[in-house]
Amino acid sequence: MQGSSMLRRRNNMGYVYILPWVIGFLVFQLYPLIMSFFYSFTDYNMGNDYSFVGFANYVRVFTKDRETLNSLMTTFRFVFMSVPMKLISALLIALLLNQKLKAMNLYRTIYYLPSILGGSVAIAVLWRHLFEMNGVVNQLLRGLGFKGVGFLSDPNVALVTISTLSVWQFGSSMIFFLAALKQVPQSLYEAARVDGANKVRCFFTITLPMISSMTLFNVIMQMINAFQEYTMPAVITGGGPMKTTQVLAITLYKNAFTYRRMGYASSISWVLFVVIIVFTALIFRSSSLWTFYNDEES
Repeated sequence: MQGSSMLRRRNNMGYVYILPWVIGFLVFQLYPLIMSFFYSFTDYNMGNDYSFVGFANYVRVFTKDRETLNSLMTTFRFVFMSVPMKLISALLIALLLNQKLKAMNLYRTIYYLPSILGGSVAIAVLWRHLFEMNGVVNQLLRGLGFKGVGFLSDPNVALVTISTLSVWQFGSSMIFFLAALKQVPQSLYEAARVDGANKVRCFFTITLPMISSMTLFNVIMQMINAFQEYTMPAVITGGGPMKTTQVLAITLYKNAFTYRRMGYASSISWVLFVVIIVFTALIFRSSSLWTFYNDEES
């Protein structure tokens, strides 16, 4: 009886410890999620009165609002450019940091710093000053005898620039790749060298298959983050020039807080949510073709 009472008190104490998280989840995540879904079927405009409009907001997204559709296409282009570049960079850096060198822990810390600072407004402002027409990068190009490039003002270049700038935030993916590389059995490389395989062949036949499960994780996480990207295009270009860098998150923000069309903005957010779910499902569905797990039977 006494043991049961102690167990009950211990369980109650556990409930007390998790209570702040539960309250935060219900108030700041679950409730907004439910209300945004509800408002997506209304013409709510941050006022007191609203009416139900059914699927009118969703119909408008795909048939009437060309700005939103263009933003969705811009988001696709941004994702397809930034995610592969970021993952390739992360893997290359992870391979370098997997070497046995002196002060390697210091190098790993230095390479991880961009992951901590990369998403801040201050860093985005810094990038804007570096790549504007009179910025440091163009001044260096002119000093070398080249013509200045409209990295942020040329509609054909701006989105590529934003996508490239996002690559430097590879820190988290690099850490995961590095952890996966540490788990690759060295005996596989030794056996491959005995068979005459060079480093390139070892990379494609051993390294990539053995870290494919971590690659799957990184692809999904970076894809989700890229679809929700807001800070860099909003701060650096404001969606310009000619809305060529206006990703869907910027359009969502404008509809919600500039035009005060909260109901319509909610429908855009749910469209984005469905797009992310669909792409995640497609990646998971295809993963059986290229993902290898260590516990699989040979």
